[in-house]
Amino acid sequence: MDPFSLAVVIPTFNRRPLLERCLDSVHAQTRCPEEIIVVDDGSTDGTADWIQTLFPSIKLIAQENRGVSAARNAGIQAASCEWIAFLDSDDVWLPNKIEAQISALKSNPEYKICHSEERWIFQGKQKRVPPAYRKQEGWIFENCLPLCAISPSTAVIHRSIFETVGLFDESLPACEDYDLWLRIACRYPVLLVDQPLIEKHGGNPDQLSNQRGLDSYRIHALQSILNSGHLNSEYRKSAIETLRSKCDIVANAAEKSGRTKEAERFRNIRDQLR
Repeated sequence: MDPFSLAVVIPTFNRRPLLERCLDSVHAQTRCPEEIIVVDDGSTDGTADWIQTLFPSIKLIAQENRGVSAARNAGIQAASCEWIAFLDSDDVWLPNKIEAQISALKSNPEYKICHSEERWIFQGKQKRVPPAYRKQEGWIFENCLPLCAISPSTAVIHRSIFETVGLFDESLPACEDYDLWLRIACRYPVLLVDQPLIEKHGGNPDQLSNQRGLDSYRIHALQSILNSGHLNSEYRKSAIETLRSKCDIVANAAEKSGRTKEAERFRNIRDQLR
């Protein structure tokens, strides 16, 4: 098999109108993927039948609704290629996305994960990407601590990484990507193609990033990485500082809303950190 063969995994749930735009962007690539895998996570809008009719060459996995992590994991496990890319069904790849990243990986064989800059599109209009979301390269673990530093739709990952760090955490209803990037970035350097290669579309009501209380899921991820034994002393110190800060944020918000037991729980987490 080609050592740079690539599968794209597209999880979707009741997004048939958006999925056509997404798939069109994959088929418009200057370097097409060897596999296109769509995981229909229990859609009730006829997604599976629509794909089988219009896109018979796509590998379709239909499963009961189990969430985006389970959908991505099913796609990873079904892929036969050496490299795996992700594309959220509301996002769009720019035409040279795969070609640019595979070229970068061939020129930098020490890397096993690559991401890129992105364009933000909000309700059909381009939006300025805030400086905090500028992408970084190299050993970026500390950049991954405050927020999600890699967008799934930009990522190209060698399958061996999943064998080492595991798959997406299916217990997390959100911030599952944040959790995975922490596990990867503490062990692997990250390659950056410093140009926008995707359009990240926002404003859809079902986006996971619209959920409230995301820091509580990040706290879970930080606790997991601290308990993993994979952090060096510098990374551990930074992770603890971030965890303390996020515990304070969540506890203060809970206190203001009258959820005193919840506030106490997160303050206990903070106070037990060493």
